[in-house]
Amino acid sequence: MGVPEERYSRITEKNRREICLLRGFPCAWGKCAFCDYIDDNSRDEVSMVFLNRQVLNRVTGEFGVLEVINSGSCFELPEETLQDIEGLIREKQIKKLFFEAHWMYRRKLEEMRKRMPAPIVFKIGVETFDRNFREGVLNKHADFETPQEVAEYFDSPCLMVGIEGQTQEMIARDIEYLKRYFKLGTVNVYNNNTTRIRRDEALVRWFMKEYQWLLHDPEVEVLYEITDFGVG
Repeated sequence: MGVPEERYSRITEKNRREICLLRGFPCAWGKCAFCDYIDDNSRDEVSMVFLNRQVLNRVTGEFGVLEVINSGSCFELPEETLQDIEGLIREKQIKKLFFEAHWMYRRKLEEMRKRMPAPIVFKIGVETFDRNFREGVLNKHADFETPQEVAEYFDSPCLMVGIEGQTQEMIARDIEYLKRYFKLGTVNVYNNNTTRIRRDEALVRWFMKEYQWLLHDPEVEVLYEITDFGVG
């Protein structure tokens, strides 16, 4: 899908924050059936650190909240970039940091929480709590059985809706679990890309009508386009 043009943005509606899209090493899993977001990874650590520093230099600290994302997990960011984030948190007096990590890193989250000088809200790409669909179709490599397992480690799941093979019942259950077990969450409406996973237009129309109320829920962000956060 090419390299993103926008890497810094300000989110001024729900959960006001600054957001930076940084570049990291290749995703440790990298085999999700729906993901073609790998062109933004690199093995050139020097150039990654330089680019990431340019992006982080745009952070003002105006909201006291920063989200850092990359096409993978925060643990795949260069060490020097993690040091830069630490310094930025102190310099700009950031009070809350959003990071994202794959399920495989669940036992390393506490280590990162202790390292960073601000509380971390950890996001995870769950896509769906339906294990058969998540593993058999999406190949997510996240073998949890229940939302309670996820909630033991992570604060904010990211769901994906509108995929061929999904059902209304599956989505309804996912939204129910999101609201019951988590304080925050994101719902991504699937957009076709270069992978074989296809969007179900009828299911998307149903979701946008049935779950219109989520657009007004302060705890849930609905992304209709993958660039709705202003980066990517």
